Amino acid sequence: MIELKNIAKKYRMGEIEVKALQAINLSIEKGELVAIVGPSGSGKSTLMNILGCLDVPTSGEYWLDGKEVGKLSESELARIRNTKIGFVFQKFNLLAQLTAWDNVQVPLLYASVHLKERRNRAAEALHRMGLGDRLHHRPNELSGGQQQRVAIARALVTSPSFLLADEPTGALDSRTGQEIMDLIFELNSGDTTVIVVTHDLMLARRFPREIALCDGELRKESEVI
Repeated sequence: MIELKNIAKKYRMGEIEVKALQAINLSIEKGELVAIVGPSGSGKSTLMNILGCLDVPTSGEYWLDGKEVGKLSESELARIRNTKIGFVFQKFNLLAQLTAWDNVQVPLLYASVHLKERRNRAAEALHRMGLGDRLHHRPNELSGGQQQRVAIARALVTSPSFLLADEPTGALDSRTGQEIMDLIFELNSGDTTVIVVTHDLMLARRFPREIALCDGELRKESEVI
């Protein structure tokens, strides 16, 4: 499903060149549950942005479902982000003025889905997250765990090929974080490919596959502790 070939990413800060990623070769199959782990500055966020088609590599190839991402147009990339990839972020990124129901409908609105179908699919996604009684609550009326469940519902409402989660438990207490991770594992059992980016090695060890990054390179876990 996902194949990275010799991916490198460089940034220029004034006269200094920063090598965020170096020669990354990686394959992820459909239905895998993968943790990408590493300390701050290891390149995790850069790799996540490339996997999510939010950024492009300086060199190398990214193949997604048999297509080379670097050769796609902006409109094609936007379509992929909206239909193939579900994003979950540490800070939830919910729109404060909208209800949970309306927040979950946003990706469907961009996909030009009819109003009735938008409402039905968003309600179904929220019920699946155990929030059937919170459809009309705004983010400030929800707990942190409930907000993250809304964010997951929003990520899944388009039935994406894979879920990309960036520190999904980072803003939650340990008990709520555990509940959210249990939910993510359940989603994976339904054949959804799940990639979680985290600095938490204990969390990463729960995953059947762990990818360790340090200084922009793939490493063994022992080298990033």
